[in-house]
Amino acid sequence: MPQPPSKPRILSGVQPSGKLHLGNYFGAVKQHIELQAQGECFYFIADYHALTTIQDARTLRDNSRDVAIDYLALGLDPSRAVFYRQSDVPEVTELTWILSAVTNMGLLERAVSYKEKIEKGIDASVGLFTYPVLMAADILIVRSNIVPVGKDQVQHLEMTQDMAGKFNRAFGDVFPIPTWRLDKESKVLGTDGQKMSKSYGNTIDIFAEGKPLEKTVMGIKTDSTPLGQPLNPDTCNVFALFSLFATEAEKAGLAADYRAGKIGYGGAKKLLKSKIDDYFAPFRAKRGELAQRPDTVEDVLREGARRARTEAQATMDLVRKATGLRW
Repeated sequence: MPQPPSKPRILSGVQPSGKLHLGNYFGAVKQHIELQAQGECFYFIADYHALTTIQDARTLRDNSRDVAIDYLALGLDPSRAVFYRQSDVPEVTELTWILSAVTNMGLLERAVSYKEKIEKGIDASVGLFTYPVLMAADILIVRSNIVPVGKDQVQHLEMTQDMAGKFNRAFGDVFPIPTWRLDKESKVLGTDGQKMSKSYGNTIDIFAEGKPLEKTVMGIKTDSTPLGQPLNPDTCNVFALFSLFATEAEKAGLAADYRAGKIGYGGAKKLLKSKIDDYFAPFRAKRGELAQRPDTVEDVLREGARRARTEAQATMDLVRKATGLRW
């Protein structure tokens, strides 16, 4: 059996479902970048998962490329993390089938995420129903220990633990039982006050700038309190988003101006746009450079896939021997 890594092995994936937004950044990407110094990181573009909602080849290719460029621009270092496309590691789908053989239907039927997506009108495909099995294979194929997630994904991690435990009881101790690391900022408010999400159409794109960014920020929903009247920072979407970028002193200063009626929502939105511009300016410049070098980005993904497959093949060797698929 391969020796366990000296550092915790950390894995996470991102679906290429559209442009990355502030919710993605503060809810996941920022933590992913920081974790590169804390463990052995595996990050993948979940294009298999995306097939449950994106069934246009060009859109999937373009979105996957954009996610790769975004992550590299935002600080992912290929020398410190294994970065790859899920579909470049076919062992994941083999393990998915094997795990499905030890997974009860009742476990999948209890998935809250599946029920919510069906209620939103997404087709009840077999792929959507068995999504947690593929997610478990993503995690277990590289024998990861820690998976950073938002609260809405904790149940899927519990399902992964169940599948890994059931496999180990049936065939021997092959898989470490992974645990989750709850993202610090798993809920970022959107322009309408709900959780920021592409499905709600309330996002602020990370790399938006100029007039498009201004239009989005100035369109953030606020109440009708007139200029000069006190505002409540504790219930204001604009203040909540500003707080993601501001120092404690800046937050305290703006909160005081709110309560004293010294600033209106329009002024606060201008401060927010300035903060977004200042924070992401260097990342925008790097993204522009990477977009001009698609071959470099592709080389990063291919090398990441090579490294990920080395681990995946070692795992599947253990799995095949344990199950009797290899004599």
